[in-house]
Amino acid sequence: MAENNTADKVKDGISNIGPTLRSYLRILKLARKPSRKEFLTIAKVAALGIIAIGILGFIFYVMMDIVPEYLIPIRS
Repeated sequence: MAENNTADKVKDGISNIGPTLRSYLRILKLARKPSRKEFLTIAKVAALGIIAIGILGFIFYVMMDIVPEYLIPIRS
């Protein structure tokens, strides 16, 4: 019975390939190459996001690594 269920799932998956590929092709036909201005805008936004995440990571690094050494007294 479990084999039958698995076989049905495989058949359903295979039968859904055609409509899925058609929808992908339709989206690709609608897509176009961005203009230079659009590309530069997207690149600037992506660069700002990467820089922001890097700054946040550095701040967390400083807070977790360097700052506790000055706040927590070392017991010898």
